[in-house]
Amino acid sequence: MLNPFSKTYTAEDQNTFDFLRLIKFFERLRNNEMARFIPAMHQRKYYRDEVVFFSKDPSQALYLVKRGQVNLTIDVKDNFESILEVNKGEAFGENSLLENTKRTYTAIVTSEEADLIVIPHYAIQEIFDSSPKVKAKMMTSLSEYYNDNNQRLFKSYRESFGFFSLKQMFE
Repeated sequence: MLNPFSKTYTAEDQNTFDFLRLIKFFERLRNNEMARFIPAMHQRKYYRDEVVFFSKDPSQALYLVKRGQVNLTIDVKDNFESILEVNKGEAFGENSLLENTKRTYTAIVTSEEADLIVIPHYAIQEIFDSSPKVKAKMMTSLSEYYNDNNQRLFKSYRESFGFFSLKQMFE
């Protein structure tokens, strides 16, 4: 039975919620929690070879891919080494969920065009400040994301026969 006092959402809002549910950091949120992000979301179109942000830039926004592909790269000497390709329904710039962080990789558009949703860091922090439950759910997802990355890193290290030293991570 429908609750007559529950908030109703437009078809466009429902489409936004369906899209956000694809993204790890929003998977635990209910519609009313995701709705807090809608006013902060900005659509932006990027083109092939356009840099979304550079490594070491301040982490000023979370990016959600609606269409297209973005390559995440790290600077190795004078080259960019690809670490991950991000596609529709995925996010990058995840450390913008944390306070006072800098980018650890460079994000470059590899498709002809990419439609991204940009959520500014300040808006995320305002939502976190006003809703500790939303922050807790998203931080849990972020922790799982980083844990999965660590698992992949250690697996890759084990399979690389020690071409790099893990203790360098902590120096």
